Amino acid sequence: MRLKLGRPDLSAYAARFAVPPATAASPLSVTFLGVATLLVDDGQDAVLTDGYFSRPGLLRVALGRIAPDVDRITRELTAAGVSRLAAVAPVHTHFDHVLDSAVVAERTGAVLVGGRSAANVGRGAGLPEDAVRVVTPGEPLEFGPYTITLVESHHCPPDRYPGEIDAPLRPPAPAAAYRCGEAWSTFLTHGPSGRRLLVQGSAGFVPGALRGYRADVVYLGVGQLGLRPETEIRQYWDETVRQVGAQRVVLIHWDDFFRPLDRPLRALPYAGDDLDVTMRVLGELADADGVRLWFPTVRVPEDAWA
Repeated sequence: MRLKLGRPDLSAYAARFAVPPATAASPLSVTFLGVATLLVDDGQDAVLTDGYFSRPGLLRVALGRIAPDVDRITRELTAAGVSRLAAVAPVHTHFDHVLDSAVVAERTGAVLVGGRSAANVGRGAGLPEDAVRVVTPGEPLEFGPYTITLVESHHCPPDRYPGEIDAPLRPPAPAAAYRCGEAWSTFLTHGPSGRRLLVQGSAGFVPGALRGYRADVVYLGVGQLGLRPETEIRQYWDETVRQVGAQRVVLIHWDDFFRPLDRPLRALPYAGDDLDVTMRVLGELADADGVRLWFPTVRVPEDAWA
């Protein structure tokens, strides 16, 4: 089989970068900050998924040891206007999700929310125990006006670093030390507005796990999805978007996470994913279901409910 070179051209999907921008009248906004980092903000209180800003280069990840880049974290938090957060919730504990989560939680006074693996990332970074919350899967947790519910999920195959982080993880460390841990479907409900969203950070699923849950908007992770069989891509849509009854879908985890956020985002190379396949199949499904299918614009507060 000939290796497919290059990477998808995002300009082919320019019309889908069309999530309505948030306005002063929006009761809730979501700002995409790369991979599966999402800032959910109502103007008074905010929560964050992941909080991954360091984005070390491929060579460092492959051959060296990685650690949070404090300058990059500071720059991105400042650019997003983030000073306080109620919670930081990694979708799983691979480095491209959890590397900076504990630093962000410490900087913003947030609680780091997740499973045992996320807790050990927090402990390794020196977070006190009252700043770490190990969840019971499916149990709603209150953080100001937000309710966060983590439902057990699976990572999209292949999981290159499987297993749990079973002891405090102190950076710098090899990328392989950031094992997947618990993978989550993350439900957030904003009480004052009644708005509901699902963040599916990895393109894996547990059949039937989301039955009975509802969401207006799904932020749908598609990393590696384009390398899966088409039947599996269609089942993924069934088990996430259709299962929760969403009519709006915003795609995440498609960007090259070895590239810093101060450079234009680009798709992952074909060697690691095939976004063109993903878009062909998901585009057909969205059209058939009457679902709006969008890409988010990085660093822009958006209102997918508008």
